[in-house]
Amino acid sequence: MTRKIRDVMSPGAASVEPMTTVARAARVMREQDIGDVLVAYDCDLFGVLTDRDIVVRALAEGRDPESTTVGSVCTPPPVATLSPDDTTDLAVELMRRHAVRRLPVVERGGCPVGMVSLGDLATTEDPHSALEDISKAAPNR
Repeated sequence: MTRKIRDVMSPGAASVEPMTTVARAARVMREQDIGDVLVAYDCDLFGVLTDRDIVVRALAEGRDPESTTVGSVCTPPPVATLSPDDTTDLAVELMRRHAVRRLPVVERGGCPVGMVSLGDLATTEDPHSALEDISKAAPNR
């Protein structure tokens, strides 16, 4: 059964402004126990910053996380997005096409309102899958 993104997304995704330091964004991720943040200014989605972006585009390049901005290392536009009214089938298609595990959810005008992950889809689309079990497991600490 196809569902709407609004039924499976994580609302209120964390976001930071493009001039936020990588170190600050990493602390937000730690505090909220998440692997990515939206990079936005007001209602303009500037990109997505993942924990992998921090490692590959900042730390591995020798950049100082206290002075490097997220705007300089995030995945830049065009970022594939969904609206709350889109279907989970579209989410799966976009994840496959763009080889991503998470997609920002934006309302008309581009204002970020949430995030949908591969785990969110697994939990609702195939509740007996191994991916669903992994998604519900407590994080490693």
